[in-house]
Amino acid sequence: MIEQLNEQAVKDKVRNAIKHLLQRDRFLLEKDVNERSISHRLALYLQSEFGDEWDVDCEYNRDHDIKKELTMLPRPIETDDTTATTVFPDIIVHRRGTHDNNLLVIEMKKSTNLQKRAKNFDLDKLHAFRQERYHYQYALYLQFKTEFSPGIDEVQWNGEELIIMVDDDKVYQKSVLS
Repeated sequence: MIEQLNEQAVKDKVRNAIKHLLQRDRFLLEKDVNERSISHRLALYLQSEFGDEWDVDCEYNRDHDIKKELTMLPRPIETDDTTATTVFPDIIVHRRGTHDNNLLVIEMKKSTNLQKRAKNFDLDKLHAFRQERYHYQYALYLQFKTEFSPGIDEVQWNGEELIIMVDDDKVYQKSVLS
């Protein structure tokens, strides 16, 4: 039987995955590695949280047999792009091969990415992924602090700014992902 998850259960799983990333992969944030490396590690922890009934994929570009597309103003993509501004989400939690089991879409940025347009583009993508034919239930925007003080810089859940508590004494932002 497929587990149906309510919003709080999804937030709890996301919070746990972020906590594991911050604990186990702090080195990646301190060294300001490529965003794709960080999103890959977060995806691994999300898969552990969501289990075998959900698929967690990075940069997933398919909706069955066709490429995912959004109705947005196109931006040129360079082959050496390291800011990941494609229209494919950084991470998704879904059930492959289905049209109506899109649970969570995630876009990430690092604090060292100074392109304001890149953040706005990600926020627009998240909104579109919830509204257009993909109908993701939840959308998460994460901005990680990198280099000297690794952690969470910004969190938006379904377009609302949140604070996420990762453990009992560290709060990142203004409220709790709850």
